[in-house]
Amino acid sequence: MKEDTRLREGPGPRGDDGQGPPHSGERQESRRGGTTGAPHSPAAATGVYAALDLGTNNCRLLIACPTGDSFRVVDSFSRIIRLGEGISATGCISDAAIDRAIAALSICRDKIQSKKAKRLRLIATEACRAASNADGFMDRVAAETGIRLEVINRETEAALAVTGCSPLLDPNGRGAILFDIGGGSTELVRIERSPEQENAIPRIKAWMSIPLGVVSLAEGFGGKDVTPQSYADMVAEVAQHIAPFAAEHGANLGGMHLLGTSGTVTTLAGVHLNLPRYDRRRIDGVWMSDADLTATIARLLCMSYQERAANNCISIERADLVLAGCAILDAIRSAFPLPRLRVADRGLREGMLVEMMRADGALGGCR
Repeated sequence: MKEDTRLREGPGPRGDDGQGPPHSGERQESRRGGTTGAPHSPAAATGVYAALDLGTNNCRLLIACPTGDSFRVVDSFSRIIRLGEGISATGCISDAAIDRAIAALSICRDKIQSKKAKRLRLIATEACRAASNADGFMDRVAAETGIRLEVINRETEAALAVTGCSPLLDPNGRGAILFDIGGGSTELVRIERSPEQENAIPRIKAWMSIPLGVVSLAEGFGGKDVTPQSYADMVAEVAQHIAPFAAEHGANLGGMHLLGTSGTVTTLAGVHLNLPRYDRRRIDGVWMSDADLTATIARLLCMSYQERAANNCISIERADLVLAGCAILDAIRSAFPLPRLRVADRGLREGMLVEMMRADGALGGCR
């Protein structure tokens, strides 16, 4: 079998430290490489897989090897690059954001090559769906880093989040309202287990995506100096987008919980636990009650921008975005009043890895 060819040789780093149908108008197929973009079993020689998620706010990479019915992470990378900064105003990815993305992607390219990963999925999301210069940006990325990005549609994004996060579903529950608050979009998915099957794989019952994320909302309403009124305005704006989905799919929530994957919920968990610094081992899978969420958001609303920036679980990189994320979460909580939220420090990358490994028969001892 041929190996994945979406990572070509490129120049070195530029010096960086180190369920329903898609929405009306949504692209039905992903750009630049279809839905998977890779043949079966090209990782057999090394057993190494790589999943890259270039989002509106973050660039994230996960490299892993299959182990039984799961996988072992061998390398990772995450950097806030704000690719979508200014897109809501200009419609374009800025030159500065392109430079930041290429610097981060160059590091990802080097990590993929050094670990000899042969089975790859390299995706981009809302910023590249929305920007008028996305094709030019991706051409430049390919020329300078060798990485050929696949722009996925919102339905695929929601499905990958479900695959990545479903291990955190309450095993004694019926399902969850999963949400992924991104930089430029937010996905909500109602997932349920079949009551006839014990330990059944959860199914997507319904999904939606709204074109609002932490970057776009903060740019529209202000992220540094947030007043009670501007915060209420953000919540109301998001609530308008969520209301039709909640009206159709927000009933009969017994035995369900919220399941959140995003920098917003992981940050909230860190602040709630009063961690001196962010620690994934303490965050991924932690439960927060409705009262915990209310108290932590109120605490953040009382902080100044400088105080948020000084908190090691928020930092200056998220200090102007975290309250926009909280506003999105509050709109979701109001639409789906569930007593508990489980926090996931996992998502699209894990979903991609699991899908590739399943397709290759590399999970569950099927290699």
